Amino acid sequence: MAENEVERLHSAHTGVLSIKPELTVANRDDLGKAYTPGVAGLAKEIEADPAKKDVYTTSGKLVAVVTDGSAVLGLGNIGPAGGLPIVEGKALLYKELAGVDAIPLAVEQVSIDDFVATIKNIQKSFAGIHLEDIAAPRCFAIEDALQQQLDIPVYHDDQEGSAIVVLAGLINAAKVVGKPLTDLHIVLTGVGASGIATAKLLLAAGITHITLVDIHGVVRPDDTQYNQYQRDLAGQVDQAAGSTLDEVITGADAFVGLSDAHVLTGAQVKKMAAQPIIFALANPVPEIDPAEAQAAGAAVIATGASKYPNQVNNILAFPGLFRGLLKSGLKSVNTALETQIATALANLIPAPTADKIVPGVFDAGVVDAVTAAVEAFAKQQN
Repeated sequence: MAENEVERLHSAHTGVLSIKPELTVANRDDLGKAYTPGVAGLAKEIEADPAKKDVYTTSGKLVAVVTDGSAVLGLGNIGPAGGLPIVEGKALLYKELAGVDAIPLAVEQVSIDDFVATIKNIQKSFAGIHLEDIAAPRCFAIEDALQQQLDIPVYHDDQEGSAIVVLAGLINAAKVVGKPLTDLHIVLTGVGASGIATAKLLLAAGITHITLVDIHGVVRPDDTQYNQYQRDLAGQVDQAAGSTLDEVITGADAFVGLSDAHVLTGAQVKKMAAQPIIFALANPVPEIDPAEAQAAGAAVIATGASKYPNQVNNILAFPGLFRGLLKSGLKSVNTALETQIATALANLIPAPTADKIVPGVFDAGVVDAVTAAVEAFAKQQN
């Protein structure tokens, strides 16, 4: 779609969302029930029992999709206002795909403490917090603090969403190439928000042979040019010997790129183990062109783009995940839940092939499967 057509569509409606009333106010009786004097009684009930706000007001069903625009995929730091179209689009997808009410919020790029305080101070209006496009490493501290201080679910889509769909894809890619999932030797490039969360989830799923590569090379636990989150993770995985991508890619079973365009070459794919798996997920330009990867012998190729088979996209996870959280009352997202969701997504493809390892964005049953996985997990915790 041409850029001017996108601008026309969004400007014609001043965005892609509106507030839709659930009640009709056509006469005095309607007014008395919807607003005054009827709500005075509700207000007193909620004063006596604050939990009733989730029964009588939208706070029981409304998700805040929050950004500071500091790390927008493919665009970088474009500021809070620049990040609004992304979180507004996510809010639209919540409603369209899962029937979840969500509202976009932009927060200034303030200190971690101020950001956390801002969300904490408005939490009474919401049933959950979806964080989006917040730069690492501050996003880790923000999410950790919010999860500890809020009594509603807090989820960072760039972390947990990415990790879930990558694991789902790897589960089925391993089946296609006939290798046990937990035996895979993986090289992961881009050790930011999504990279760290993905590596943590792969570890939780039993995959230990993970080599982390960032802009300066292989991340090692004692290398102070990396942040504490990166160094801690490097100490938990079983990394290959070597200091550069070109060295550690030799003999690897899978490449998971969450980094930048043109990071991987066909020559490097040829150095990998037999039946190599390539997840080149950078957008808008992948780490390697799929045609080049295929020519070099890649057995399974996934990207983040819709124009190729196997689109690994967070949209497969977040609508159903939050619908499940709201329906079940579950208050947190952890790696055990993420693994269960990833498995449910993978199971939607009973006979995976090289061109079909994850469901399509609009395939029937995706949201329902993720929701069911969350609800099943919640029951297991009781």
